[in-house]
Amino acid sequence: MPALHILHVLRAPLGGLFRHVVDLARGQIARGHRVGIIADSLTGNARSRQILAELAPALALGVTLVPVAREPGLRDVEAVRRVGRTLRAVGADIVHGHGAKGGAYARLALAGRPVVRAYTPHGGSLLFAPGSLRGRAYLALERMLMPRGHLYFFESAFAAELFRAKVGVPNGLARVIPNGVGEAEFAVVEPDADASDLLFVGELRAIKGVDVLLDAVALLAREGLSVTATLVGDGPEARALRERAARLGIDRAVTFLPAMPMRQALTRGRLMVVPSHLESMPYVVLEAAAAGRPLVATRVGGIPEIFGPLAHRLVPPGDPAALARAIRRALADPAAGAADARSLRARVAAEFSVEAMVEGVLAGYAQALEGLRAPAPELPAHA
Repeated sequence: MPALHILHVLRAPLGGLFRHVVDLARGQIARGHRVGIIADSLTGNARSRQILAELAPALALGVTLVPVAREPGLRDVEAVRRVGRTLRAVGADIVHGHGAKGGAYARLALAGRPVVRAYTPHGGSLLFAPGSLRGRAYLALERMLMPRGHLYFFESAFAAELFRAKVGVPNGLARVIPNGVGEAEFAVVEPDADASDLLFVGELRAIKGVDVLLDAVALLAREGLSVTATLVGDGPEARALRERAARLGIDRAVTFLPAMPMRQALTRGRLMVVPSHLESMPYVVLEAAAAGRPLVATRVGGIPEIFGPLAHRLVPPGDPAALARAIRRALADPAAGAADARSLRARVAAEFSVEAMVEGVLAGYAQALEGLRAPAPELPAHA
């Protein structure tokens, strides 16, 4: 494949979406393509700024930071113009939007020449309830923008089906390309000697279900099983969750730590808990599984696709009692948990590699470019 000029557009450089973009960018650069990133200048944290700084020298098309509000508004008009100017300045072949805002900007920006407009929702608008006011508004915008897209990527079969149900059948190419992890991430991480019983890693926001985890810890304490938990991450619910732990009387058993690299975080707890209400294809599950960590997770989004034959171990979301029972079982039988962890690690190694992810996305680009550049069929001559 000839070298492509690829621009990735996203809003917040945080969480699994940002991890996905960084992995794609690194893989595409390694294969000789010229890559750039456009992201929000208003969000991020010390870790994300460090990652962008480390990646920047390899980004031939640069890092462009643009103010992007979370909610739609007039600021979006200028942001779309900035994206368009960047597309024209670098001669982009591909503009790949990630998340609702990134996808909107990628499809709306004026490029001055034919470019492939790719979109990966990463949950985004799809996670809103279609009956809610915000859900109706966001999903209506998705339907309006759909004719502007050439290529749709979904990181799970769940996300692809959700898009079809809530938005419609993409009018361009559509591919399911699972998230993947790299070979180095399969080195087993051992917990520290003073590690807590439980570990949560992720953004502290409502859909991640940390409130349910705290309720489960409190329920176990009332049943006579005192467990400790470490919560690693930042987010809008941090203060509320600290207050909830105090109200439940478990604040001494729960430690809050700031965001840190995943493999460092994995040393802080023995049993990984993913209590999410909503997910698509969470990296935290892939990373913990690759590192050999036993997992308790909810049956949401693409998580059953990761677990495969072990999906019957998953628990329903929003159910503290069910989560408490699963935690109790895992802590009571560590040998069974270790056996499941080995099986899941082998499955992730076979089915969820970053190499396959990068190659799959590039193959999608190539197919979309071929369609974009194909000459228009000649109209039949009139007699």
